[in-house]
Amino acid sequence: MKRKNFFNSSLFYILVFLGIIGLAQMFSSNRATESTASITSTEFVQYLEDDRVEKYSIQPTGGVYEIQGTFRKGEELENSSDGEESIPFFGQQEDTTTRGFTTILLQNDSVINDVYQITKSNDVTMESLEEPSTGLWTSLLITFLPFILLAGFLYFMMNQAGQGGAGGGGGGRNVMNFGRSQAKEADAKTSTVRFADVAGADEEKQELVEIVEFLKDPRRFNQLGARIPAGVLLEGPPGTGKTLLAKAVAGESGVPFYSISGSEFVEMFVGVGASRVRDLFENAKKNAPSIIFIDEIDAVGRQRGAGMGGGHDEREQTLNQLLTEMDGFEGNEGVIVMAATNRSDVLDPALLRPGRFDRRIMVGRPDVKGREAILKVHARNKPLSDEVNLKLIARQTPGFSGADLENLLNEAALVAARRESTIIEAIDMDEAHDRVIAGPAKKDRIMNETERKMVAYHEAGHTIVGLVLSDARVVHKVTIVPRGRAGGYAIMLPKEDRYLMTKKDLTEQIAGLLGGRAAEEIFFGTQSSGASNDFQQSTQLARSMVTEYGMSDKIGPVQYEGNNQVFLGRDYSQSKSYSEQIAYEIDQEVSRILKEGHVQATHIIEENATKLKLIAEHLLEYETLNEIEIKSLYEEGVLPSKAPKTDEYPREEETDEDQAGSSYEEIKRAHEERIKAFEEQHEQQKEGRRTIDAAEDDLGTEEEETKVEKEPEDVDPKELEEEAKTEDSEENSEADDSQENQEDNNDSN
Repeated sequence: MKRKNFFNSSLFYILVFLGIIGLAQMFSSNRATESTASITSTEFVQYLEDDRVEKYSIQPTGGVYEIQGTFRKGEELENSSDGEESIPFFGQQEDTTTRGFTTILLQNDSVINDVYQITKSNDVTMESLEEPSTGLWTSLLITFLPFILLAGFLYFMMNQAGQGGAGGGGGGRNVMNFGRSQAKEADAKTSTVRFADVAGADEEKQELVEIVEFLKDPRRFNQLGARIPAGVLLEGPPGTGKTLLAKAVAGESGVPFYSISGSEFVEMFVGVGASRVRDLFENAKKNAPSIIFIDEIDAVGRQRGAGMGGGHDEREQTLNQLLTEMDGFEGNEGVIVMAATNRSDVLDPALLRPGRFDRRIMVGRPDVKGREAILKVHARNKPLSDEVNLKLIARQTPGFSGADLENLLNEAALVAARRESTIIEAIDMDEAHDRVIAGPAKKDRIMNETERKMVAYHEAGHTIVGLVLSDARVVHKVTIVPRGRAGGYAIMLPKEDRYLMTKKDLTEQIAGLLGGRAAEEIFFGTQSSGASNDFQQSTQLARSMVTEYGMSDKIGPVQYEGNNQVFLGRDYSQSKSYSEQIAYEIDQEVSRILKEGHVQATHIIEENATKLKLIAEHLLEYETLNEIEIKSLYEEGVLPSKAPKTDEYPREEETDEDQAGSSYEEIKRAHEERIKAFEEQHEQQKEGRRTIDAAEDDLGTEEEETKVEKEPEDVDPKELEEEAKTEDSEENSEADDSQENQEDNNDSN
């Protein structure tokens, strides 16, 4: 916000006005001092008796008589009536000679008579004036002037508050604008974010292309009777680019775009949230087609009736109004609502039903291809050395979100600037990677030799177990340089992105985590507190195996605990879904898995004690070992003389398309190509189906012709019936003959 210039403010003009009034009063008082003098009533009577007064006027005012007059000649006054010395005005000489005078007489009849007699005897001109009367407008002004000034002051203060709120970027925090929406309308001309600036989220952008297409040409959808989704919910972990996708939609669509945070709806006054929702949708409907984007909608869209010890009426009123505006009685044509959250599990079911948020887009963490594209986008304005291989960095950063990758490149730039380099080199990227994962290095931390040696053997224990159990993960780096709370650490990265973990993979991870404690017990015969984080991670893995993944033979394939975050009021109000006996058995199984992992790690370290000692000694000497050095020590027993450049992830030739994410036109073109391929496949399936039907028809025709050849062509039904009766009679006669022959045989016997 720009700071307001003092010379252009209202306070400056008020001070100038007051200064002008002060100068005018100073001039008038000075001139009055030069021409008139205030004398006492006694002096006036004395001057009048001495015939030194030429003329005067008398006017009754407020119970006294005010007298103003002039002397016949200039009179020199030694002191003023109040005993104060007159102060000359700047630039003028001090002069006490005056001809004018003023005085006050009490309304006393005897005094007035004496003055009148003296005036008459000395032939002095006297002028009688009426008592001044206050006019109607003057009385009204005197009565209402304080109220007018107070109202003007309040208006001035509220106006200043409103300008301050608007300058702060929120639509005005004026006292009278509590019910107004705080949404900020994005200018399509100044919005520079496009789909090409969003990398690593091609599938998500394809889902949003339809929204942009509808906003640009809604007739194509209306002709087919299609209804564009009324709401689009972007959900996913923090830092994956949900808000950036919304900015890209605003930049591509070119329609009015209103953005607001969920927390800006609710204020300290009841009813403000619902009023702001109404005002927001009213503005959006006036400028339809338009987009409303609500960031962190879980702040206002949480499940109703889930409060601990009572509800939250104000938030629920705001949610009810939001539900009504999105899909209520009046409808919501031409306004698309987009929202972003990383806690979709706590949203109210009425908010997620079709008709409100029809489409839910999961914006997850990018894969290795997406991470490489994100790195290329954020590396546009950064001078990278030829040694920096973004493909290799993408492989080394599994689980990083888009925000993490942007922070990684920014940290690398800061590291390079700190060592006064003009380009970002590979060592800067390596240092930035360590800073992002574990924090800045604490090289000034003083460690005694025993602790340093124990840390080296501890990290070497992780390394040896990771090298032996290297089916899914590889040891990338091991160091004993303290960073953050860790005295040292070993980085083990998966060979490729994994979305499913087997029981073998999890048990190997647990064994690798417990390798440090096993090395301490074998080589030092003691246990240190440095393995606390290892126990935390291994216990979490083992408990997930038992309670979530069903990998325990004793417990069975039953899920007792979910991986969702706790939602206050919903989860605490529900009792446990399993008994105390099951809880005991779960603890027993977790303990068994951890003990088996510890035994496995101990067995591996005992078999490779010599190699572990070699790696630990080199750690004590060099403090940090990379993947190539660790592999050489494990296989050959010596450090490589010169580390060769690895060609495991060769750098590909980069094109213009590789330097950015997919643009809107590219996504649309790919979408049309997929539709065309689908249509061709559909036509092929229809052609094949027609061929099969034709073959079946030909086969049916041949069978019918065969049946026709076997049957007589012209057969009379009556003849068929007579033939059937003849055959029956012949059979009956034959049966009778056989029966008679049988009886004859019996008689002969």
